[in-house]
Amino acid sequence: MATTEEIERRVEQADAARSAKRAAAAKRVGELAQLRAEVAEKLGDIERELGDVLAESSDVISVDELAKFTDVPATDLTQWLNGRKTTRPKRKRSTASTATAKRDASQASSTSTPAPATQPSASPELAGPRNGAADTSTRIPTPVT
Repeated sequence: MATTEEIERRVEQADAARSAKRAAAAKRVGELAQLRAEVAEKLGDIERELGDVLAESSDVISVDELAKFTDVPATDLTQWLNGRKTTRPKRKRSTASTATAKRDASQASSTSTPAPATQPSASPELAGPRNGAADTSTRIPTPVT
């Protein structure tokens, strides 16, 4: 039967071999992930440049002609061209549509209910009698935006 010291030594040996394999695997995954990130960045740069060239040359040659001359599928060329266009800020369009929606909503609410003369307080309580005798149908709290 093995002594406790021998058992401890065997466990440490087994753990050392496993730890070395784990470290090697982690190191290789880290290296490959770093390489992938570098290649992906370079590919993104190339695709942006392709899109720029396609856009700049669109007045003298079409995507279909380029596909025919280069043997590059027109779908790929179109994707690069459109990818370039999506890098432009879309906030102007989305902000305008959001602003239009908000304006339309506020106009609709302002035409259906009169705007209060003063800004409503942050308190949810309504002024006036609380005994229930008053007509509260005209007291509709409006959300503060």
